[in-house]
Amino acid sequence: VMLTQIEIVTNINNALKEIFEFIQTNKEINSDFEEYIKTVAAGNIPINQVEKVFLPYVFERRIGENSESIIEKILNTKTSKFQDIIKAFTNAQYSIFEIKKVLKNGFELLNLINEKVYNIIPLTKMTNFRGIYSGQFIVARIFEYEGQYYIIEIANVLSHSQATEAMRYAVMRLVQAPELLYLDNPEKENEIKATINDMYSKFIKTFNKDIILTTNKHADEIIGAFNEDSEIDLSDKGSNIKNYKFFHVKELDNNYNNFLENSVGGFSSHQEVYDVAVLFDKDHGLYAIPFYETFTKIFENKDEVENAKDCVNYFLTNDSIPITVLDKISAQYPNFMQTINEILETNYTYEDLLKTYKSTYLKNKLYSSATVLFCSKAFSQIFDVITEPQSEKPQITQKIGRNEPCPCGSGKKFKNCCGKE
Repeated sequence: VMLTQIEIVTNINNALKEIFEFIQTNKEINSDFEEYIKTVAAGNIPINQVEKVFLPYVFERRIGENSESIIEKILNTKTSKFQDIIKAFTNAQYSIFEIKKVLKNGFELLNLINEKVYNIIPLTKMTNFRGIYSGQFIVARIFEYEGQYYIIEIANVLSHSQATEAMRYAVMRLVQAPELLYLDNPEKENEIKATINDMYSKFIKTFNKDIILTTNKHADEIIGAFNEDSEIDLSDKGSNIKNYKFFHVKELDNNYNNFLENSVGGFSSHQEVYDVAVLFDKDHGLYAIPFYETFTKIFENKDEVENAKDCVNYFLTNDSIPITVLDKISAQYPNFMQTINEILETNYTYEDLLKTYKSTYLKNKLYSSATVLFCSKAFSQIFDVITEPQSEKPQITQKIGRNEPCPCGSGKKFKNCCGKE
């Protein structure tokens, strides 16, 4: 039986109510939910605000030995008449969107992260969104069900004048999870693949090899020469490090406040000197990997590498270091697994090691952050803003009446927005 749009929206809301009831009645999950509420300092949250805590908990929390999501636990332990809707929730997206149009029964949204346009239907009446206009930005969670996208929650609203902040948020999400650029957007993934193919040929043509061992003081210059098609003499840019040691580099700790500044500053701005491998993987893109040579020296003589165990843990737990790098080094050193097991006091096979530490690479096709950001419009725009500051107000060229809607899309009258004296 074909359901009407209203009936589908009702069923989605009922599915969310069922999940909430399940959390309340399942002892293990309810106990964890209570702990979660305390953790996010929401212990005294009013009942009408519980949704703001409940939805992130449902979609982002993982519990138990198998690190299952709440939705996975519900699917595994309960048969529901809304099972197909709850299953569809597993592919929900949490992103930042620009509102392109406010429609009669929903929104036309541009996802700033994956650059795809969505027509979205809300789960409540449009009259509840009177304060939301085209030109604004929303941080929201959406999901697809039977060919139609629905908006589950709006976590934040940014004004049109906060476009830089919106782009900055989009890029931060990409730095944390580069795969978001092509999630639900196969056309974008094809663009990334074509870019990698062209850049790989260019890298080999430029350097006659796919890896250059250098230091952080020269890495930016080498990458810059590659990007700008300029000649570079590598003879004086080797690593030349006599005593290999691993140490913490504070500038590599990307967070919301410093990641763009670090990108602009580059490796050469870091105070300490350490080895870096600039390498191009023909399937995944361009990487600049700190302590690559230090890591390889462990398999030549681990006792001569200071903080060898920390270095091993860095390469295994750092999500920006792909399986292909471990493949390359393990093929180069037959004692790779023996040495790893000695250092970690484990008994892994190579397959066990990858399942334990690189499961995200086994489940998904992941491309390098550098390549993803190169293909990202949000990164290009925010990089231009941070390197070439622009005026805050849009330039108004046409004659606009003081009482007409502002052309910036805020929904306000021109005299109360960009037309202010």
